[in-house]
Amino acid sequence: MENEINIIKGRDPGEREFHQAVTEVLESIAPVLEKNPEYRRLKIVQRITEPERVIIFRVPWMDDRGEVHVNRGFRIEMNSALGPYKGGLRFHPSVNLSILKFLAFEQVFKNALTTLQIGGGKGGSDFDPKGKSDSEVMRFCQSFMAELFRHIGSNTDIPAGDIGVGAREIGFLFGMYKKLKNEFTGVLTGKSIGWGGSLIRPEATGYGCVYFAAEMLAEKNSTISDKVCLVSGSGNVAQFTSEKIIALGGKVITLSDSSGYILDESGIDENKLNFVKRLKNVKRGRIKEYADKYKEAVYTVCDHGADSNPLWNHKADCAFPSATENEINETDAQNLINNGVSLVCEGANMPTIYGGVKLFLDNNILYGPAKAANAGGVAVSGLEMAQNSMRLCWPAKEVDERLKIIMKNIHRSSLDAAEQYSLPGNYFSGANMAGFIKVVEAMIDQGLV
Repeated sequence: MENEINIIKGRDPGEREFHQAVTEVLESIAPVLEKNPEYRRLKIVQRITEPERVIIFRVPWMDDRGEVHVNRGFRIEMNSALGPYKGGLRFHPSVNLSILKFLAFEQVFKNALTTLQIGGGKGGSDFDPKGKSDSEVMRFCQSFMAELFRHIGSNTDIPAGDIGVGAREIGFLFGMYKKLKNEFTGVLTGKSIGWGGSLIRPEATGYGCVYFAAEMLAEKNSTISDKVCLVSGSGNVAQFTSEKIIALGGKVITLSDSSGYILDESGIDENKLNFVKRLKNVKRGRIKEYADKYKEAVYTVCDHGADSNPLWNHKADCAFPSATENEINETDAQNLINNGVSLVCEGANMPTIYGGVKLFLDNNILYGPAKAANAGGVAVSGLEMAQNSMRLCWPAKEVDERLKIIMKNIHRSSLDAAEQYSLPGNYFSGANMAGFIKVVEAMIDQGLV
């Protein structure tokens, strides 16, 4: 296995995040490769880690002052063995080829776990929508779609939102696609409910993460009720993770953004969470304003050069990292363990570095890896695709019930795979193995393509 990993690193030098994702998956699926030697003979590892297609393009646009800017656009079409490529678009200054390849690689297995017929992809741009006017965001999205439309379609590649891409951006992107193609089709998910979106789609990633956590706790005859929870982030995933924790009787005491985090030991209740939603979704303000309004809360400035994140160094029962990749390092993981946290469930993509994951596993923490725990978003995107195909809109209760069933099935398939390969209770390896096997068997059926 080490040889395969070194070959991949040699072919793609400098792609740190991609190397991390590949290493985590390949090391965890070693028992599968040992039991199935034909996978090596067919060079499955080399094939599954190489994108089927990588698209990179320039995105020129003009700001409100008439100044021209040029950003870079990407789409990674990673694997279509199970269906059309499916995965979000991320607009953030940190976006680069390595980050999108890691996200696309993870997406392949996440999508496989949902049992829906969708492949894996990811895309985006180093454009930063923060601080831009609606007109500037619209002009950027239209320029971005003016190239991307050539490569996507309802039976080819169906993007969705991600960091920096919400309902506003999806609307602008869809409008330009419709104009260029002269067709109204389900080519994007995360649309507004009035014109093809699905109820529960905005909530799906956060709700699904909490449903997965509830399934893990149920295995230990426990529930989320009365659990003190640390949540990072304050965007879509963090908001709806918090909402579902509160609804199930848990207590959320932290939220964050790139500037810092708030600690509210009295608990973030429904009214306070509604303030956060208005702050982040409408005003597009900073989380510090929460502490200005609620004096019982303490705001701490984020030091990006620090060895650890103090958000993860508070007494709690559960942790829900819901901000971004690699936000929990080994020190943070040890602090969580030392502070009594017994469950970590990932709402963000790969928020824990591999050393932290190993600490969680070695200390018998209930650890829900992102590709299983945050699959609710893409699951409801798949349900949105189904509704678009039938020109229907299912009631919220029906979509939520389907989401619960999907998350329950993901939990069970991860647990069963871990049990089958003598790793009982190891959701990390179980999720990787279950997703890997499903994709690989489809690849083998379809020949050397």
